[in-house]
Amino acid sequence: MAILLNPNIAYLLLVGGVLLGFLAIIAPGTGLLEIGAFFCIMLAGYAVYNLPVNVWALIILVLSVVPFVFAIRKPRRGAYLALSILGEVVGSAYMFRGEGFSPAVNPVLVIVVSVLMGGFLWLSITKVLQALHARPAYDLSELVGQIGEAKTDIHEEGSVQVAGELWTARSQLLIPAGARVRVVRREGFVLDVEPVVDHSNE
Repeated sequence: MAILLNPNIAYLLLVGGVLLGFLAIIAPGTGLLEIGAFFCIMLAGYAVYNLPVNVWALIILVLSVVPFVFAIRKPRRGAYLALSILGEVVGSAYMFRGEGFSPAVNPVLVIVVSVLMGGFLWLSITKVLQALHARPAYDLSELVGQIGEAKTDIHEEGSVQVAGELWTARSQLLIPAGARVRVVRREGFVLDVEPVVDHSNE
C-alpha cells in the first residue's frame, strides 16, 4: 500500500475517481462507471487520510459537484461546466500539501492531466448533455391528425404508411387496402386510424 502514499499516484487515482463519477452521473446504467469511481476514490481516500492535505482544496473539490449538477439541469450549462472542471482541476492538484503554496504533485503531471482531463470532460459531457436535451428529429405526438394510406386491410390489425413510415394500425371499422386514413390516436407504436371520407364526389 506504500505506493498509494505517493502523491502523484494518489492524485491520478483522485482525478480518475472524480472523472468516472462525473461520467456516471450523466450516463448511469451499467454500473461499471460507478464501481470504477468507487474504487478509485477509496484508494485515493487512503492517501488523503495518511498524507498531509490542504483542507481548502478538498472543499473546492467537493463543491465542484454543485456547478456540475447545475450544468446538467440549468441553461447556460457551458459556464457551470467550466466552473466545475476548474474546481476539480484546482482541488485535485492542490489536495496534497507541498512546500509553501506549491502542490506535492509533480507540476508537469498536473498540467498534462489537467489539460487532457479538462478537454475530455468538456467534450464528452457537452456531447452527452446535447443528446439528452435534444428534441427528437420527429415528434411522435405530431402523428395524430395526419393522413396516411392503408397498406393492408385494417380492422383489428393492419399496416398504414404515415409520414413516410410504415406503422402497425387498428380501426373499429374495416378499412380496405389503398384507402386514405387519418390517425386519431397513438398508443406506443400502434396507431388507431379512421377512414378519410372524400366529400369531393358528393
